[in-house]
Amino acid sequence: MRVSVAVLAVMAMTAPALADGAFDKAVLDAHNKERATVGVPPLTWSDALAKDAAGWAAHLVQLGHPVHSKPEERGHEGESLWMGTAGAYSADEIVGGWIAEKSNFVYGAFPNVVKSGDWHAVGHYTQVIWRNTKQVGCAKTTMGGSDLIVCRYNPAGNLVGEKPY
Repeated sequence: MRVSVAVLAVMAMTAPALADGAFDKAVLDAHNKERATVGVPPLTWSDALAKDAAGWAAHLVQLGHPVHSKPEERGHEGESLWMGTAGAYSADEIVGGWIAEKSNFVYGAFPNVVKSGDWHAVGHYTQVIWRNTKQVGCAKTTMGGSDLIVCRYNPAGNLVGEKPY
């Protein structure tokens, strides 16, 4: 069962780590498969972004709950967070959760990209498919029996007034 980030009760925490090579490849492949469906260039993996993601994941472990970093704290990097039962989800399912937001997506200039009017309902999806984003790097850790995934993107997507592709 996927755990809602907003209601997650953290009972135990472990230190974050850079994801293993197979996980990294699976995350990258899942992003690029969806990007291909909308005709945007594939992403490449960035160890530097993965390191930044691991740093934020370490902060979240200390904090005890997931929250996005402030844009000014991460410079030109975008960010996606995911949390679910430890060991229960593959990289395809994790990225697939972000991709599933496309059911609420409407093409337009950001933030006018969503049926409901609240761009947060599609913000992970639009970051995955953002044409000008070139790189991704992720880190994985465990908090309270849940896996926490932090992905960072360069350059960031979801720029006001721009279309995702």
